[in-house]
Amino acid sequence: MLDISPILLISVAIVFLLVLARLNSCLYKPLFKHMDSRDAQIKSDLDNARNNSADVDGMLEEASHIIAAAKIEAAAIRDKARLEATQVAQSKLSEAKNKADQKYNDFVKVLADEKQSLEQSLVASMPQFKEALNAKLKMI
Repeated sequence: MLDISPILLISVAIVFLLVLARLNSCLYKPLFKHMDSRDAQIKSDLDNARNNSADVDGMLEEASHIIAAAKIEAAAIRDKARLEATQVAQSKLSEAKNKADQKYNDFVKVLADEKQSLEQSLVASMPQFKEALNAKLKMI
């Protein structure tokens, strides 16, 4: 019933083995080699990413220290500038106050001199006022 030809069976087996050997050499070996190299590349990239992550963490920590030091330095500079500005303002205020006091004292001296000269002038013209007053009283 089944007519199995041994020559045909052997030739099919040989062709199958030849195709399998050819596929192994042309397809499977390069495919496995590519997959292994891809796994090695992925592993290498993961290791590099971990190293970069550690480097980035170190750089972030260093940056935070630098920023903290810069903030402290900026605060010191700001305080120093504020102190210097206060001292300059105090000296200018003191100078302006001294000038104002000096001008006030000069004004008081001038006013006193004018008062004294006015008093002398009035005392000197007192007889004229008395005569004018007496003349007015006589007219009434």
